[in-house]
Amino acid sequence: MTVCLLLLFTVGVTAAVPVPRALTRSRWPERDPVVGLWVWQCLVATVLLCCLTSLALGAAAVFGTVRTQLFAPAPPAVTAAYNLSAGPVWAALITLLLAAGAAWTTAMLARELAEARRRRLSSRAHLRERAPDLPAGLPAARGPLLVLEDEYPDAWWMPGSPPQLIVTTGALRRLTHHQLDAVLTHERGHARAHHDWLLHLSTALATGFPRIPVFAHFCDQTHRLVELAADDTASRRCGHLTTALALIELNQHRGVLSCSSSRRLLGERVDRLLEPRPRLGRRRRALATTTAALVPLVPLLITFAPGLTALA
Repeated sequence: MTVCLLLLFTVGVTAAVPVPRALTRSRWPERDPVVGLWVWQCLVATVLLCCLTSLALGAAAVFGTVRTQLFAPAPPAVTAAYNLSAGPVWAALITLLLAAGAAWTTAMLARELAEARRRRLSSRAHLRERAPDLPAGLPAARGPLLVLEDEYPDAWWMPGSPPQLIVTTGALRRLTHHQLDAVLTHERGHARAHHDWLLHLSTALATGFPRIPVFAHFCDQTHRLVELAADDTASRRCGHLTTALALIELNQHRGVLSCSSSRRLLGERVDRLLEPRPRLGRRRRALATTTAALVPLVPLLITFAPGLTALA
């Protein structure tokens, strides 16, 4: 068991510190943000699986009840292969730390979901004030699109039940028909990919563990890559130039092209659309996707290796 815990610790630290820093410095995720998001998710899953499997092994070594429950269906040879009765003293401390981390992670996820629900309910209440239901006898509005009377040009997707796509009259006046189509396609791209759930997860992990590089980088890169992915969805339908012009028109008053602006990502998105780089080739996409999907299997392989060896 000691060897398993050391291997899991090595894999977890590698996936949590040097790998995310190297991935952040890479430029290829900009060329294919969907693959980049998949790689980040697999990397985070690897770290979490290392923690969960280490917690399971440590708890089985420290607590006899847990050991009985985990290894109840296993043959005696499998239980003996893990040598749980000879667990090191530090396994108890590691188990308590991992259990506390698991509880804290669950609390952060619950808090983020509760906050997201509160914000969504507040936004819907605000929308009902600005766009109240029509009086009885008049046909009710249908479809997910809601137009708000507002000079401020804006458009956004509000998840929930039912989801709604909101666009202001300021945006309708400022954008051409094709630019408006690009904006709506961008927002629908967020909705179809369920980017809101990915953003909630990354925010919760970064809030709970701000000093762990993989979670901090995961949050930053997720917020960046979901926008690039939605931009690609819009550009494939409406063209790169149209999407870039729509982005400029919607954000010109915010200083989108100002280097000192806090919204520097908008300028990067415009540059990326005006000078598009080719996507990753099919072979490189398949290689990156497959490799990333196999990485989370490493902690599982380490955990089950003694048992599988005993059965063989």
